Amino acid sequence: MRHFWILLKHELRMLLISPSTYLAGALFLGLMGFMYWAILREMITTPQDELPTVQFFKIFWIPTFFVVPLLTMRSIAGERSLGTLDTLLTTPTSRIAVVLSKFAGAYCFYLLLWLATLGFPLIAESLLRESNDSAILLNRAPLMGSFAFIAVSGVLFIAIGIFTSSLTRSQLVAGMLAFTLLFVVIVGGQQLGSLNQSGVELPGWMHATVDYLRIFSHLDDFARGVVDTRPFFYYLSSGILLLGLSTLVIEAKA
Repeated sequence: MRHFWILLKHELRMLLISPSTYLAGALFLGLMGFMYWAILREMITTPQDELPTVQFFKIFWIPTFFVVPLLTMRSIAGERSLGTLDTLLTTPTSRIAVVLSKFAGAYCFYLLLWLATLGFPLIAESLLRESNDSAILLNRAPLMGSFAFIAVSGVLFIAIGIFTSSLTRSQLVAGMLAFTLLFVVIVGGQQLGSLNQSGVELPGWMHATVDYLRIFSHLDDFARGVVDTRPFFYYLSSGILLLGLSTLVIEAKA
C-alpha cells in the first residue's frame, strides 16, 4: 500500500505538468460553461419542465468523450513508449498498484473538473439573486444526485481509458480506442434501450439486460433521488473488471 501512495503522488504530479491535462480542463470548462449559458437562456425564453441542473448533467456524455481519453491515454501507453514502464516494473511495486495509481490519479482529476462546474450555478445565482427563478439554480437534491451519478459512472469511464492505454504504446491509438469504447457503452446502450421501447420483441432476460445498460436512465434516477443498487454494481464491477484486465495485459507484455 505504501508503494501505491508514492505512485499516486507521482501520477498527480505528472498530470499537473502534462499539457493534455490543461487542454482537457480548458476544453471541458469552456464547453460546459457555454452549455450552461445556453440552458439558462432557453429557460428564460421558454418554460422548461426540467430543472437547469438536470438538463446540464444530461449532456455529461459530450465532454466525457474527449476528457477521459485526454486524461488517460498517456497513463500507461506514454510510459511504455518512453520505456519507463519497464523500469517501474523491475521494482518491488506490484502491477495492480501501478494500475490503481494511474486510475486514481485520472479519476481524482475527473471529479475535480466536475466539481469546478459548481461555479456556474453559483455565478448565475449571484447574478439572478433578485429573480424568482434564482432558487432553482442551486436545488440541492438534483445537484447531489447528479454528482453522485458522475462519481459512480466515472469509475467505469476512467477504467475504460486505463484499459485502452494498457493495450498499446501509442497515446493516439489509446485515445481513439477509449473514445470508441465510451461511445459504445454510452450511446450504444441508449440505442439498445430505444430499440427495446420501439416495440421490438425481445426475450425477457434480454429486455431486463437492455434496461440495465441504459446510462441516461440511471442519471434520471439519481437526479430524482431514486437510489438503486444496480447502477452501483454495474459501474463498480465493470470498472474493477477492466482494471483487472489492464493488470493482466501489463503482465503479459512485461
